Amino acid sequence: MQTPGGRYALDWQQRQLDRIVADIFGFHALQLGLRDLAGLRHNRMPHRWFARDVVDDPEQPPGAAGPAALVCEFTDLPIASQSLDLVVLPHTLEVASDPYACLREADRVLVAGGQVVVTGFNALSLWGARQSLARIGGERYLPQSGELISPRRVRDWLRLLSFEVTAGAYGCWRPPLHGQAWLERWRFMDHAGERWWPMLGAMYVLVATKRVRAMRLVGKAWQPSAAKAGVGRPVAHRRAAHSRREPGGSA
Repeated sequence: MQTPGGRYALDWQQRQLDRIVADIFGFHALQLGLRDLAGLRHNRMPHRWFARDVVDDPEQPPGAAGPAALVCEFTDLPIASQSLDLVVLPHTLEVASDPYACLREADRVLVAGGQVVVTGFNALSLWGARQSLARIGGERYLPQSGELISPRRVRDWLRLLSFEVTAGAYGCWRPPLHGQAWLERWRFMDHAGERWWPMLGAMYVLVATKRVRAMRLVGKAWQPSAAKAGVGRPVAHRRAAHSRREPGGSA
């Protein structure tokens, strides 16, 4: 994030998160990783925390997100179930040892109706193509650690859990260049890419809401109800009717 390309990607993410989290309300919010990004600075929840993974460098100075409030494994958060209203995952899935387990843990700690925001590098982009070609030979443009996860794959994971994707965006269409001057020369790519090839942006952000389906208890409708006992009606006996007739009476 200290290179010109990194600051370019960081600025885009910061603008997106500032816009998204400002309209998410609740009481408790958490950002997992990437202290260079203040993902919760425009959120108005009273309780906001930043957590870093246990494998991070403890000597690394605090970034924009401030000092770590939690030091834990992202696949095993020390947080009670259904206690958070917002979880921000900036590049968290890419560096997690088990990205799906990390997303499942975010599902566990979120309340019903809580939201998760995921950002990452798009594998189907110029940046992703250069990263793939670097495996054959050459210098990688993106960090060595981690794995690029396509937004389509993240969407599938969210649907497998209890999330509904409600919003998403792509950005950063400039080529993977190191110099700031060359990045500025390709500034026009941001406008052209947003109009002509939006899904090929180097960065993506997804917003999803946790949905909990309510249960409806249904009785044993297949079991026939017991037949009700019939109620007897009194019927006059014919012999008794003859015995009550007076002598000499007409038939």
